[in-house]
Amino acid sequence: MLPDRQNHTSFAQTAKPKETSQSMQIEQPRRIRHTYTQNLVAAPDKVFPLLCPVREAEWVPNWDPRRVLTGSGVGEQDCVFITEGAPQDAIWVITRHAAEAGRLEIIKVTVDHTVCKVEIALTATAKGTAAEIAYTYTALSAAGEAFLDEFTADWYRGFMKEWEDAMNHYLTSGQMIQGD
Repeated sequence: MLPDRQNHTSFAQTAKPKETSQSMQIEQPRRIRHTYTQNLVAAPDKVFPLLCPVREAEWVPNWDPRRVLTGSGVGEQDCVFITEGAPQDAIWVITRHAAEAGRLEIIKVTVDHTVCKVEIALTATAKGTAAEIAYTYTALSAAGEAFLDEFTADWYRGFMKEWEDAMNHYLTSGQMIQGD
């Protein structure tokens, strides 16, 4: 329920400048970004719809979001989804969903651990699609910093290669690749 506007004090009326803040921490972020370009065997208009919390269940082994909040039934602007994970569940929000431009951006929040920005840019090529995929992680805690230490360029390259192989297998066979 929204507050009664007639009896509601505005932010400007209540905000008073403070000389110092006892609770606000301003610090340099511990952040890491990796990018990888996948070579996919289908055109961007075939690839983009598969980059969706619902459709990924068709081609990504073990992909099973607990909850997807979507008006259309698939990925869309402002779609929210929750995945199980360690140290705890992650909340994902699609912040840009531009199919015509082949652009997708998602924010993933794992509370008290990390925030991740996922950026995907699809470009048509003679053989299909170049998918430039960037993950930028920011640590929110010591546990998040430990995660960043393990989020190496080699680990990311392996993760992206598995994703590329799974997508290409699905695009050529219509079947999910068999996982471990």
